[in-house]
Amino acid sequence: MTLSEPMELNARPDALIVGIDIGGTKTHLRAVPAAGGPARDLVLPSADWRRRDWGKDATALIELVARLAGESPVAALAVGAHGCDDAEECQAFQSALAARTTVPLTVVNDAELMPLALGLAGQIGVVAGTGSIAVCRPASGEMLVAGGWGWIVGDEGSAASLVREAVRAVARHFDEGGDRREPLVEAIFEALAVPSIPRLGSALSRQASAAAIGRHAVAVFDAADQGSALALEVIREGGRGLARLVALLDRRGAGAAHAVAGGSVIVSQPRLWQAFTEGLVELAPGRLTPHLFTGKPVEGACRLAASLIHPRQSGAGLFPPRVSSRPKEGHS
Repeated sequence: MTLSEPMELNARPDALIVGIDIGGTKTHLRAVPAAGGPARDLVLPSADWRRRDWGKDATALIELVARLAGESPVAALAVGAHGCDDAEECQAFQSALAARTTVPLTVVNDAELMPLALGLAGQIGVVAGTGSIAVCRPASGEMLVAGGWGWIVGDEGSAASLVREAVRAVARHFDEGGDRREPLVEAIFEALAVPSIPRLGSALSRQASAAAIGRHAVAVFDAADQGSALALEVIREGGRGLARLVALLDRRGAGAAHAVAGGSVIVSQPRLWQAFTEGLVELAPGRLTPHLFTGKPVEGACRLAASLIHPRQSGAGLFPPRVSSRPKEGHS
C-alpha cells in the first residue's frame, strides 16, 4: 500500500478510495476499489488507537489505513471524526495527517457524513448516540455547529443526556410528593443501583463516563413503554432539544433544506425520532425535511474521499445516489 504519492483515481486498477468514520465508541474504515469490486472494512474500538493527541492519532490512523489497504495504493482519504467539533479542530487533525502522507485528504465532523452518504451535500447532519451534535457546512464553506457540549452541559437527546434528564425528572417527582410506583422511578433505581432516595444524585455521579451513563438510556424507553408519563416527557424534550439544534443552524444561515439524523439512540428508538420530527415541525415549520439515516456513516466518508479526485462527480460513479428510507414520518 502506498500513502506517499498523490495519484489520479484511475492511475492504478487496484487504487482504493478510503473513508473513515471515527465514532466515540468505534472506528470504521472502508476501502472501495476505484475500478469496482467488493469493499474492504475494518472496525475496531476507538479506544484501541485514539489518544486525543493530533500527532499520535494521525500516526495511528495512517497505520490502520495501511493495514486495510495492504499492497494497494490509496488515491484519496476522507475522515469524519467525533470530537472534531469546529473548523479549527478539523484542520488540526487534517494537518497532522497531511504531515504524514501526500495523498489527497480531508477531515470533517462525523455528523457531516450522514447527509453525504445520502448524496445531500451541504445539508444538516445530526448525531444522537452517546452524545449529540448538529453540523452543517453550507456553500460558503463555513462550519456551523450547534450542541456537542458534553452530557454535563448539554448533548440534548443523546443517551447520556436522556439518563441525566430522567434522574432529574425522578428527583422532581419526589420533591412534589411522588412515590416509587411511577415506572421511570423504578427503572432508574434499578439501572443505576440507587440504594435509597437521597442517594439518587450520587448514583448518577458515580458513573465513570458518558458511555457508562448512556448505556442505561434503554431504561427510559422501557419505562415509556410501561406508560410512564415522566419517561414520555423526558423523551419528548430530548427529541425537541435535537430539533432545536437544527433550528439554530437554520437561523444562523445554514441554508439547508434537509436534516439527516442518525446515531445509535435515534435509529433504535422510534419515540425519539418521532419527538425530533415533531419538534422540527414546531421550531422550523416547512423549512427542513427530516431524514432518518439507518446506514453506515462511513458511506459518506467514502463519497467525500471520491469527491477529492473528481469534485464534480462527488464519487457518483462509485456510489449511486441513495434516498433516505424514512423521510418525515416516524418508523416502526
